[in-house]
Amino acid sequence: MTTPTIIELATRVGQALQQKGWLLTTAESCTGGGIAQAITEIAGSTGWFDCGFVTYSNASKTEMLDVPAALMAQLGSVSEEVAAAMANGALGASNAHVAVSVTGIAGPTGAVPGKPVGTVCFGWSDGNQVRTERLVFPGDRQAVREQTVVHALRGLLRFID
Repeated sequence: MTTPTIIELATRVGQALQQKGWLLTTAESCTGGGIAQAITEIAGSTGWFDCGFVTYSNASKTEMLDVPAALMAQLGSVSEEVAAAMANGALGASNAHVAVSVTGIAGPTGAVPGKPVGTVCFGWSDGNQVRTERLVFPGDRQAVREQTVVHALRGLLRFID
């Protein structure tokens, strides 16, 4: 069995969202909008994609998504707690029913003790429940970002179902 491409995964996400009549929002940091880009590659995604937030700086996470600055000061912006707050904040700032968020260290710089390059935290929320995950991906900046998009879409499929 071959690994599905990003576009195939995004198509499957769209089908799952359409079946439920849901809209999606994204809150992205380390991917710079890569998840939203993959989704909008799909013709007709306006039927299931509301909007995306690229909140690269901590200030933008606070201003656009209501992520508490104190939370980032305490845990760092790359944490499961911040990913959860980003997903919930994106839901609150949109008309979406489900959100995915990513925050991480794509490299080649940015590593801190306990958080090597490749560390990415994910959040998936529907407003009632939030699921988070922390992974460390191998490879260079492009590889980390691509693996992050794939994992975010796969996680969305699991979360929606």
